[in-house]
Amino acid sequence: MIGYILVGTADLARAGAYYDALLGTIGAERFMEQDNYFIAWARNQGEVSFGVTLPFNKAPASAGNGNMAAFALDTPEQVNAFYQKALALGGTCEGAPGFRPEDAERGFYAGYFRDLDGNKLNAFCMVQ
Repeated sequence: MIGYILVGTADLARAGAYYDALLGTIGAERFMEQDNYFIAWARNQGEVSFGVTLPFNKAPASAGNGNMAAFALDTPEQVNAFYQKALALGGTCEGAPGFRPEDAERGFYAGYFRDLDGNKLNAFCMVQ
């Protein structure tokens, strides 16, 4: 149902470098971009993609209150590595990786972070 997700940025080059490094860890590459407008990444053409954009209306980019994009991964180890990479690249913690609820031993496992522009994201997997 979802085709792509875009988040705003104030600095397209900086955001592009951040996401090249972060999304490269899960096999995603740039597949579309327009100078001074947007960059989009995907693992395979035709798959849901993620992108960053300078706002079309030329107003300052801002992180939406209550908005979040989530990256589906396969294992808790992948979630941990992705989350740690996001922080190493300058992102900030919004909730360390672990099960939600925290006393669970299986089910929803996620790590939450904000990118360089303050957009809230997470990496998650389902553990049986």
